[in-house]
Amino acid sequence: MTDITDAKILIISADGFEKVELEVPRDKLREAGATVHVASPDGAAITSWDQTDWGPKADADLGISDARVEDYHAIVVPGGQINPDILRTKPEAVQLVKDFTAAGKIVAAICHGPWVLIEAGVVEGREMTSYPSLRTDLKNAGAHVVDKEVATDQGIVTSRNPDDLDAFVKKIIEEVREGKHDRQAA
Repeated sequence: MTDITDAKILIISADGFEKVELEVPRDKLREAGATVHVASPDGAAITSWDQTDWGPKADADLGISDARVEDYHAIVVPGGQINPDILRTKPEAVQLVKDFTAAGKIVAAICHGPWVLIEAGVVEGREMTSYPSLRTDLKNAGAHVVDKEVATDQGIVTSRNPDDLDAFVKKIIEEVREGKHDRQAA
């Protein structure tokens, strides 16, 4: 069991993340007392997508390849169409999701973020949700797909879209407090 004020959470993202899907979890988790780091493919600032056009940048604390699973309690993958599509082509990002899953750590993805979980091979048999356009992808990868604001299966947390952010962050905090989740590795 880990108090959120003792938790370290990693957000992984590339350019094209949906602005609020990175900023809201980052900021709300920090407000709750967690240490939150953002990792980008090269450790440089990343540019958001703000509904219909490019938005502001978010600073990164480290490169994805520099992140170590043992340093964190949870990993968060924001959505947006561009970000997860880029991340799922980065072996280091995919491996990081596999490693968090194998270690029983919290893995959270919102909107299009589950694309990275599909690529990591960690969705089969799990109850999950996502943005509607990914649901067939999840189903084809073996997930049990539901349409609700947050789905949780053994510490893997998924949500549909920005309207679900409050429930998404609340569930991440709850799962961190529960601690390590024994589950099948990818």
